[in-house]
Amino acid sequence: MISEKIILGIDPGTAIMGFGIISIKKGKMELVSIHELILKKYPNHETKLKYIFDKTLALIDEYHPDEVALEAPFYGKNVQSMLKLGRAQGVAMAASLYRNIPITEYSPKKIKMAITGNGNASKEQVAGMLQNLLKLKEFPTKYLDASDGLAVAVCHHFNSGTITDTKSYSGWESFLKQNPDRLK
Repeated sequence: MISEKIILGIDPGTAIMGFGIISIKKGKMELVSIHELILKKYPNHETKLKYIFDKTLALIDEYHPDEVALEAPFYGKNVQSMLKLGRAQGVAMAASLYRNIPITEYSPKKIKMAITGNGNASKEQVAGMLQNLLKLKEFPTKYLDASDGLAVAVCHHFNSGTITDTKSYSGWESFLKQNPDRLK
């Protein structure tokens, strides 16, 4: 039996990427780290993607997560925005798979439902519930993208063993087997 499990949650983005890391020890969830990468300062999309890949590898190498959970991109009004979000998510996925860390994707509604019980909850409601769940006197960030990354990690913990309507991959072979259309 595993005595401790580390989960890295990532809210991918090309302007801001939020992440949260939790530790589960004897069923008790604790905050390890929460932060965000500000990517607006980088000159182009390719540079941002490289930084996301490098930072994801650095987080994995520093915290040694057992699993990585990511928020899946959602379709809004702008197809170009969704494409950029998908690329950011893909780069974070690739970094995780490069280090042989299993990954799971969750839809934004599933994450909000797992944390608050309401799939349409606001970012502020999610952050407030995370503060309560993790028994934090103060929430360690004023940025909601970081709390979104933390929410993904907590959602993954809550769904461990009961995962439905998500996609999980244990490595490149698993990813390619479940996504044959991406081989073209």
